[in-house]
Parts: sequence; C-alpha cells; structure tokens
Amino acid sequence: MEDMTQLQNEEAAVQRGRLLAPGMYDLNDLEIGDHFVTSGMTLTEAHIVNYAGVSGDMYDIHLDDVAAQQAGFSGRIAHGLLGLALTDGLKTRSPVRMSALATLGWNWSFRAPLHIGDRIQVEIEVVGKRVTKRIDRGIATLKLRVLNQLGNVVQDGETLLLMQNRA
Repeated sequence: MEDMTQLQNEEAAVQRGRLLAPGMYDLNDLEIGDHFVTSGMTLTEAHIVNYAGVSGDMYDIHLDDVAAQQAGFSGRIAHGLLGLALTDGLKTRSPVRMSALATLGWNWSFRAPLHIGDRIQVEIEVVGKRVTKRIDRGIATLKLRVLNQLGNVVQDGETLLLMQNRA
C-alpha cells in the first residue's frame, strides 16, 4: 500500500510540470503545471496587532485569548485576510519572480485557523494562462495552498495575475 501511495505521488509530480528555478518569468516562460514553493515565515503577535490597527478589524478572537477560547480556539487567531496578505507577500518575495503588473482577483478559502507561532509557506502552481487583447500582456491563473508547519492546508485558492508577455 505504501508503494502504491508513493507511485501515485510521483505520477502527480510528473503531471504537475516543472519545478521552477529562481529567476524572472513572464507569461511566455510559464507552462501549465509549473510550480514552486515559497520560503516560510512565522506568524507573530505583532502581525496580528498591526493588521488589526491597519484594517480596523478589532474582533475579539484576534485580540483577546479568553474570547478566542470561549469561541472554541486554543487562543487568539489571525485574521483570515492577514493570512491572505502574508501569502501574497511570500509569493512576491519568492526567488521565483513573475513579471506581474497587477493582481486581478482572488478566489480564496479559509480552511483552518492561523495561530501565533504558526510557520506558513505557500505552494504555487500555474493552472491557466492566456494572452489579453494587448499581446504584450497576459493573465496567469495561479493555484495557491498555504501550509502550516504540520503540512496542513490552512488557506487555499486561486489568483489571476496580469503579467508582461513577450511579443
């Protein structure tokens, strides 16, 4: 059974496409299935407090351990949108760089809470691409999975990225 699981994982990796090396990629450089993993970062209390101040979201489960525990959590949890913001930051600072012009949208799910001390990193895969009316631009669809230090998916979804495209 273990050999079958390993074989399935290897087949999935082959079907996925290339593991992208560090460098700058425009739309023409990308292929469906290309993928990479970002570096990681540890979520701190400062992230949560600063995000609450910037966003104005002072909801108790983010700032009060007792309120979070009464809501069924082990302690304060991060704002879901903070997790998304950190995800975008990890993507942007990755050694695998996309010639991005703008993010066009997100389709996002919050699967599990993010706790102070959690270390996250992001798996990113190219799942679609197309040229726009302007041939020097295109749109890549990226699938992202945010993993915590235990390998659990805490957030996931897709983003549309407007990119430069070599004519």
